[in-house]
Order: sequence, then C-alpha cells, then structure tokens
Amino acid sequence: MTERPLSLVLVGAGKMGSALLGGWFGQGIDGTSITIVDPAPSEETQMAARYKGVRLNPPIADIAAPAVLFLAIKPQTLDDAAPQIAPLVGPQTLVLSILAGKTTANLKARLPAASGIVRAMPNTPAAIRRGISAAYATPEVSAAQRATADELLSAVGRVEWLDDETHLDAVTAVSGSGPAYVFLLAECLAEAGAAAGLPPDLAARLARTTVEGSGELMHRSPEKAVSRLREEVTSPGGTTAAALTILMGESGLKKIMDAAVEAAKRRAAELSG
Repeated sequence: MTERPLSLVLVGAGKMGSALLGGWFGQGIDGTSITIVDPAPSEETQMAARYKGVRLNPPIADIAAPAVLFLAIKPQTLDDAAPQIAPLVGPQTLVLSILAGKTTANLKARLPAASGIVRAMPNTPAAIRRGISAAYATPEVSAAQRATADELLSAVGRVEWLDDETHLDAVTAVSGSGPAYVFLLAECLAEAGAAAGLPPDLAARLARTTVEGSGELMHRSPEKAVSRLREEVTSPGGTTAAALTILMGESGLKKIMDAAVEAAKRRAAELSG
C-alpha cells in the first residue's frame, strides 16, 4: 500500500499501541499524519517520532480534531485522561477504543462530543501481526469510518465485527486474555515434564516448541476443526488417549476453562464502571 494521509491521534503507546503503530507503518500510513499522546513514551515511540515524523506530545490545544481518536490507554486511567483528550473530539471524529470493559456508553459519558464510536478488543499476538480483534460500531459510525477502523485493526491481524456490544466481555475473556492461558499451558506442561523426570531445561524446550508447532499447525489447517486435529493425534488405547482421559474428565480442562473464562468475563464487566 502506498503511503497516504490519515489524521490520527493515538492516546497511549504502550505494548498494544506500539504494536498497532508498527502495523500502521507497514500498511503505508504516513507517520506525519499521526500524533501520539503518551506521558511516558517508550524508546520505540520516541524513535517513531524521530525517524517517521510522528508528532509526540504536542500541547493538546495545538492538535486539530482528527479523523480518528484511537484510545489505547489502560482502562483504569480513562477518568483522569478524559478531560484532557475530550477537546480533541470533533463532529467528524471517530473514537476507536481498545479499553477493556469500557462500554460505548461509558466512553460517550466521558467524551460527550463523540458521535461514532468503535469499541474493539485486540490481543497480544498483534505484536507479530497474528492477532485477532473483535469490534463493535455504534449506529452513528458511517460505512467509511467502519472501513477505516477495519483497516487500522487489520494491520495487526484478523478482525471480527459484532452486532451485539455485550459480546465484547466474552471476547475479552476468550481472545483478549487467551494468550495468557496458552502460555500457562506451556508452563504447566514443562513443569509436568520435569516432575516426570526430564531435566527442567529440556522439559521447557519440549513444551514450548510443542505449543508453538501446534499453533502453527492449526494456522495452516483452517479447513479442519480443532477437535479433528486433536483426534488425529490420538490413537485409541495409546498414550495420548490416556492423558486425554484426565484432561477431558468431569473435573478436567473444560470445566476449568469454563470457570476461567467466566471469571475474566465478570471482571471485564466490572471494569465498565
């Protein structure tokens, strides 16, 4: 994609904000059309300002209302940040938020001039352009604004659009928090390997590479259900079947995962206050 102008203000350039920024550069968005507001910019963000022409922390009064105001701060800091960034919202500004738990009504209450709002939930594989985001647009969002939001989010992975905003708490619990569950699986598998007698460093390598390879196998087998991939590894009466008897038992992984996702969903709802 050739470089093109897009009036965009990114509020918050932490890990996710930086991942998005890198994706936008790769997409061909001109750095000179991006302004970053972040009280503690990382070295990576400062380099973007130095070499890509990104404006970094100009006075708020000097920032014209952008086409897109992208909120990537921590959810708990919204109340403090809102009075400072509210003046940036113009009549044609799309507010695009990735703040977990903060509903469109919550955002509207803190940014009263906002009309069209897109609320999205990406995840950390965005850092390698393999993330997935789910997004919801309020009725005021135009087709052109939705297309812009889709383009900005798809710079770091796949985008799924929702018709019901209430589904975003469950999305947060599944894909938003999901990478941590996968990493925990690798941790536990390594610890189990060590408990079974393997040297801990070898167990860690075996577990990590197994999870990496299995994820890539899923990625390269989109036509197969994950249950089918599991079945292809499981010989009747074999070692994998013996392990799955435990993992798929009444108190096994499904029950634990159901409880974990419900806890994360409940916490996402609590953050909307």
